[in-house]
Amino acid sequence: MVSEKTIEERLKALRTTLTQHDFHYYVQDAPVIPDAEYDTLFRTLQELEQRYPHLITPDSPTQRVGAPPLKTFAQLTHQTPMLSLANAFSDDEVIAFDRRIREILGVDRVAYAVEPKFDGLAVSLVYENGMLAKGATRGDGYTGEDITLNLRTIPSIPLRLQMSATDLFEVRGEVVMLKADFAHLNEQQHKKGEKIFVNPRNAAAGSLRQLDSRITAARRLTFLAYGIGAFHENQPMFSTHSEILAYLASQHFLVAQQSGTVTGVEELLAYYRQMGGLRLSLPYEIDGVVYKVNDLAQQETLGYVSRAPRFAVAHKFPAQEASTELLAIEIQVGRTGALTPVARLAPVFVGGVTVTNATLHNEDEVQRKQIMIGDTVIVRRAGDVIPEVVAAILERRPAHARPFAMPDHCPVCGSKAVRLPDEAVTRCTGGLYCPAQRKQAILHFASRRAMDIDGLGEKLVDQLIDQELVRTPADLYQLRIDTLAGLERMAEKSARNLVTAVENSKKTTLPRFIHALGIRHVGEATARALAAHTGGLEPLMNMDAGQLQQITDIGPVVAQSIADFFAEAHNREVIGQLLKSGLQWEQPGSANQQLSGVNPVISGKTFVLTGTLPSMTRDQAKNRIEQQGGRVTGSVSSATSYVVAGSDPGSKYAKAIELGIPVLDEEQLLAFLQMTSASE
Repeated sequence: MVSEKTIEERLKALRTTLTQHDFHYYVQDAPVIPDAEYDTLFRTLQELEQRYPHLITPDSPTQRVGAPPLKTFAQLTHQTPMLSLANAFSDDEVIAFDRRIREILGVDRVAYAVEPKFDGLAVSLVYENGMLAKGATRGDGYTGEDITLNLRTIPSIPLRLQMSATDLFEVRGEVVMLKADFAHLNEQQHKKGEKIFVNPRNAAAGSLRQLDSRITAARRLTFLAYGIGAFHENQPMFSTHSEILAYLASQHFLVAQQSGTVTGVEELLAYYRQMGGLRLSLPYEIDGVVYKVNDLAQQETLGYVSRAPRFAVAHKFPAQEASTELLAIEIQVGRTGALTPVARLAPVFVGGVTVTNATLHNEDEVQRKQIMIGDTVIVRRAGDVIPEVVAAILERRPAHARPFAMPDHCPVCGSKAVRLPDEAVTRCTGGLYCPAQRKQAILHFASRRAMDIDGLGEKLVDQLIDQELVRTPADLYQLRIDTLAGLERMAEKSARNLVTAVENSKKTTLPRFIHALGIRHVGEATARALAAHTGGLEPLMNMDAGQLQQITDIGPVVAQSIADFFAEAHNREVIGQLLKSGLQWEQPGSANQQLSGVNPVISGKTFVLTGTLPSMTRDQAKNRIEQQGGRVTGSVSSATSYVVAGSDPGSKYAKAIELGIPVLDEEQLLAFLQMTSASE
């Protein structure tokens, strides 16, 4: 029979191991064992404690799960006040702060400890005999709320200190919700139809002040230590604030990696700018930086003024959030036809600039955030990020507020606007006609894998559109040399070359033309499948979504996108103009007719191209193979029929040899193509 002492030792070892893994996972963000292995250890500890409940200790990792709800929070008095910091909002105020410090101390330069200013909830942790005994909010600085049970659920707060001291030791810091955890929480809240939190700080505060600590335990919070409060004289003594932070880190508290020391006001301001640049990339929100005189003896000399220390100041970033009135919601049509609701706001200063417009992303976001026109809303601007409306303040909703409805027609061109089943975005279907999509439509139409109009680059397209020389792709075929030669950076020779390239593009293939139309979800492979199945443009244009789904690899979303495109009268008008301009291609037969050649050397076979071919590009070879019913892929596998190798073929050639796949040179490939052509 196993003795109780052996069980006790086993429990102690498990707790020590799990506590160490918690430190690696939650504080160092560097787990050393897989989650499954951790779960096994945790379950073993739970089972043993259930069998021997009298051996459960307060510092056991199993005691972080929360307790039954409280009726209210008790009050805790701080042994030393938790004072707030004075704020600085400009470089001049920081310069004045440094000047006062130097004058009082009678020195030329001062060493400062610098650290991020966390945007969370300040708390105090009191350890007695090395164990977490109490935890409280800042409150009014002198008395806070007893939230011990909730704080115990936070994995980054040690339940037992590493030191062997037996006296009181108080740690101070901030409870935050990491950005990733905030996004996950709101996603879960949305799925459950519950309240969406405005920002991580509100989420952290709301989670930490739950009367039911089991709710707190279910929401991942993080504690970041930034100082100490009361401690008995036999505790470690420190001479600088930076030593305190290093000691807290040694006790397995999470301390900001961006903390450090600088000397002089120039380095203070440089740190402020550095942290401003890092702000968006940090895993947690910060709203400024904190400067503290590093020397603790100097801190004592400087003392306090009112309810704030003289030796420290918070240098705040421009506010990232502000509230204002939502005057209207307008629709902006993007280059790809996406309809985006944009909030028109009463001017508000936020993030260092005056904001009058903010994105609402899409229809779902407007509904999820319960936003109505006329609401007072919270606007957020982080760095260079486009301002967004975060939430409506429902308590301030006026009687005249009205809901937003996404239009069913494009506000720019009047074409039908649709939302496909797998997308959150509503889109204009007039891709060839819509002025908002002109540039994107023409660039895609002329691209190498579409109509292949050489020389029609982005800057030239900008000029053609800005001067209203081109409104749709069909207008490209009406361009004249003298018109083009008058454009910026265009001489007669380049104008002539472009006109020639446009003329040459008239002779194309049906798959290329379908791809060039820019139908959403229709790439090269889908265009080839459509051409092969329908045998012509007219049959394709007249198919409904149900008929389109009968084509191999065409699902309901793609089918609906194609049907919507051809149902739009504006698109049909442009296609008609293109055909009148002289575009032509050999009419292919049906899929069965294409693959019924006498010689099946190419049809149905899978090719891989590698290296440089002597007389044609890989794209040219690919097109010729696909025209004959073959398939070209990018990697060699057992399913590959042939590898076509040019000079410097690389690893694909070696893989083909290894798998015993036939390797062709360009001459052999051309022979295969000619055999197929002859057989047809």
